[in-house]
Amino acid sequence: MSTSATASVSTHILDTSVGRPAEGVAVHLFARSGRAADWQALGGSATDEDGRCKDLPALPEGTTHVRLDFAVEPYFEGSAKKQADAQQDAPANRDSGAGVFFPEVAITFAVTPGEHYHVPLLLNPFGYSVYRGS
Repeated sequence: MSTSATASVSTHILDTSVGRPAEGVAVHLFARSGRAADWQALGGSATDEDGRCKDLPALPEGTTHVRLDFAVEPYFEGSAKKQADAQQDAPANRDSGAGVFFPEVAITFAVTPGEHYHVPLLLNPFGYSVYRGS
């Protein structure tokens, strides 16, 4: 919950390659107070069966920038790879080389005290999209 002195952050992940939430993706939260400040690791969570992180740490007072780091490679090496193998002409079967082009996704954004920021990640093995949700 936000107060006038802090912002709050939530996220969820949808695996667009299978049209389902991405369960078990590690998410780490970082914050800083100003562009020149060092990043402070606040902790992390993992997505649940609905693809949501419901227990991300609170942001400290004075936070101006937030970074969410998503560790997506282990997710795709596990459950998503099994699902992709079942698809006809799946990229993992068709292309040689690494099965995941982006092994991690880092999203950095500015925040304003008192605001809530929901940042959904739409994910597949070869691309991603992110936006400010509600």
